[in-house]
This record gives sequence, structure tokens and C-alpha cells, in this order.
Amino acid sequence: MDTATLIYRISSEFPQSEMFGLTAQMRRSAVPVASNIAEGYGRQQRKTFIQYLWIAQGSSKELETHSELARRVNLPEQDAAADVASRCEVLGKMLRSLIRKLEVNKDRWMS
Repeated sequence: MDTATLIYRISSEFPQSEMFGLTAQMRRSAVPVASNIAEGYGRQQRKTFIQYLWIAQGSSKELETHSELARRVNLPEQDAAADVASRCEVLGKMLRSLIRKLEVNKDRWMS
């Protein structure tokens, strides 16, 4: 949720000409990260949760790509771009770690 909030804040400063370009793309890739984690968890099945975590991981990578493009065309401030890149990296590591733990400990959480 914090990353999606940050993306909304940063992208609101993009030029109006990017409203349907990078602004929309970054927002559409940031929101599903948290949404897929929540939806997968809410399904109450480990295998389904893992599937949704992989989808969230994909959205995180998509956000990372859009953010890098925005940085290369000098849309966000450099500090903001670095913050997004760092958050995406940490988020990706957290998701992969959680997926590995759920795959290894099949009998410890959900059915």
C-alpha cells in the first residue's frame, strides 16, 4: 500500500501530457501489487495464495520497469525515482521469500 501511495504522489507531479501514458501505467501496475496479495490471502488456500503472490511479483516488476523509464525521461525527481527503485527491489525480495516459505512449509499454513 505504501508503494502504491508513493506512486500516486509522484505521478501526480508528472506533466498533464503523461496522464494517459506513464502516469496511468505506473498507477495500474502499483495498485495490483497490494490487491493481489490481499485477494490471494483472502482465498484461504495456500496454493492460490502463492499464485496471487506471483501475480503481485509480476506487477512489481512491471512497476519497476515503468519507473525506470520515467527516470530515464526525467519525469520524477531523482530522489523519488531512487526511492521507487529501492521499494520495488525490497518488495520483490519479500514476495519471493514469502513464496519460498509457503512452498517449503506446505503443511504449516492453509490447506
